[in-house]
Amino acid sequence: MSTITPDELNLLIEQTYKVEKEFNELKASYAHLQDTIEKVVEFLPNAIWILDEEGNVFLQNSQAKSLGKLFELLKSKNNDYEVEFNSKSYLIKSSSYKNKVMLSATDITEQKRKENLATMGQMAAHLSHEIRNPIGSISLLSSTLKKRVLPENVAIVEEIQKSIYKIERIIKATLMFSKGVCAHKTPFMWSELEDALRMVIGYYGYTKEIKFIFPQQKFILNGDRDLLEMLFSNFLINAIDAIELDENDDGTVEIVYKKDDKFHKFYIYDTGVMIENKKELFEAFKSTKVKGNGLGLVLSRQIAEAHGGSVEFLSTKRKGFEIKLAS
Repeated sequence: MSTITPDELNLLIEQTYKVEKEFNELKASYAHLQDTIEKVVEFLPNAIWILDEEGNVFLQNSQAKSLGKLFELLKSKNNDYEVEFNSKSYLIKSSSYKNKVMLSATDITEQKRKENLATMGQMAAHLSHEIRNPIGSISLLSSTLKKRVLPENVAIVEEIQKSIYKIERIIKATLMFSKGVCAHKTPFMWSELEDALRMVIGYYGYTKEIKFIFPQQKFILNGDRDLLEMLFSNFLINAIDAIELDENDDGTVEIVYKKDDKFHKFYIYDTGVMIENKKELFEAFKSTKVKGNGLGLVLSRQIAEAHGGSVEFLSTKRKGFEIKLAS
């Protein structure tokens, strides 16, 4: 039986320490690599699941953890596919490497919404073009008819004209939405716009006693008068509709004007029914009114933005909106 010399023992101990050191370095390197992979996976904007050969999840990011119920619906497929979950749309992709499978879920709800809006806008624009000519003919014939009917029937023709006016507003809004808002600015007095808005109110028609309060200040706006007429008339008509739905026999619509160094500020208030679903206020083709087409507020905001401003709902005790237009 051979004996180990002290030198051999020291060498063995040194090699053992060396192996242990290399093992610890390798272990630390592996831990660093694993940490890096987890950070990369966490950094990705979509939900990621990595499965082992038995189909169990051994790595996932926080996005994936929050969509645990969605994961139960997923299947490994060669082709990409879409899944509807909790009112959202997800694009599912899968890939495999050796015995591992990676699944990803990307939220494409906004992309789908924009695609649907574009399709709906094209359809609506086509229908508006088709309707425009016959409505124009009916409008012309109603004007002729009004001059010829018996006096007691004039009110009936006027109701027809008011209905035609409402249809024409819808057509105009739909075509503008499909083409986009482009402002041609010129200076004009607020009083000119107020006169046009009072005419709109008269054409629209309503059954209750409604008091309209307009700004008394004299000031000049630099903007597209036709577009601004549409913007303000949208709010006035919405206010009329809200008052018509209210239990009271009368109501008030008020426009308050203020100005600072940057903006003309308008605050529009009414005493009508409250807005129920505030989340859909500025969603195209989604109306908070029974008879709305869902474009009025969307276009109003676009018109304000084309004038360097904005439109915001006021979360105050008094129901209303703030409209800003660049000075």
